[in-house]
Amino acid sequence: MHNLMKNRVLVVTAVTVAVLMISVPMLAHHGTNISYDRTKMWTKKAVVTEFRYANPHPQLFFDTTDEKGNVEHWGAELLPNPAQLIKNGWGKKRSEEALMPGTRITVTIAPSKAGGTVGLLVKAVNEKGEELVPAGGGGGGATPAP
Repeated sequence: MHNLMKNRVLVVTAVTVAVLMISVPMLAHHGTNISYDRTKMWTKKAVVTEFRYANPHPQLFFDTTDEKGNVEHWGAELLPNPAQLIKNGWGKKRSEEALMPGTRITVTIAPSKAGGTVGLLVKAVNEKGEELVPAGGGGGGATPAP
């Protein structure tokens, strides 16, 4: 009886440690503040070039122009995963139809801290003023791009 109780305690302890070890990397993956600078968010008009409805996060690719008129090619990830988008009514078909190549949108982006033309999509709005796919990047505080 004593050995049976000891074995149960060992099994429960081992399972608890395993769950904790698995959960730490999952939490680390979702730390967007380490990758994106929310203090330098900007808002700009853009044209969709591609939308990928994929795990772990959908990706939006678009073109903008800088202050000199040069085209910049950007890529941004959406914070929600496809399962979360579906729960909010944004299945693959609806998302892809709303973000077809050539669609004119206004985006709010939290740029990558590493630089380059990548970032986190905070918000996307079409020409009718409708917010598209819940980006989940946390709105507010965005300023027009330089």
